[in-house]
Amino acid sequence: MERIIVDALSLTLSLGAQQFPCVIGKGGWCAADDKREGDGRTPLGLWPVSGVLLRPGRISLTEALKLPWRWTRKQDGWSDDPADPQYNRPVMLPHGFSAETLQRDDHAYDVIVVLGHNDAPPVPGRGSAIFFHIWNPCADGAPNATEGCVAIDGAAMLSILQLLRPGMLMEIRA
Repeated sequence: MERIIVDALSLTLSLGAQQFPCVIGKGGWCAADDKREGDGRTPLGLWPVSGVLLRPGRISLTEALKLPWRWTRKQDGWSDDPADPQYNRPVMLPHGFSAETLQRDDHAYDVIVVLGHNDAPPVPGRGSAIFFHIWNPCADGAPNATEGCVAIDGAAMLSILQLLRPGMLMEIRA
């Protein structure tokens, strides 16, 4: 099965013959076992590409995706609180624990490719919401680093989305 390769040193993402600039966590990268909630680091390893979340009104599909997908709703969130029994799982907002909102004011989560990091089962504090998504540009147009995710330009994401298949892995390496 073809892999999405993320080179955390050169900040490139490759899928087949296509290569794109990417960003990772503002704290750099780390071994998966060293990943901690809130450290801003991107975990190295092989992560299953499990599904896609799309923001209605901001993304339109010209053809069906091969991966399971659904539209996000205003109340969709993702638990990032290690004390939450639903840690690193989708939740409905408002939620009694800390959680990211999946419909943000910026465009980062217009497309969320869910990666299977720390999910089988989730270990509290070992990192949550490690996604592949669209990067946010700084005022000068350069991309902002993430909180630990992998992100690429929106146009690049749309070109890759149709190529993603069930069983695919993202390999993040240094």
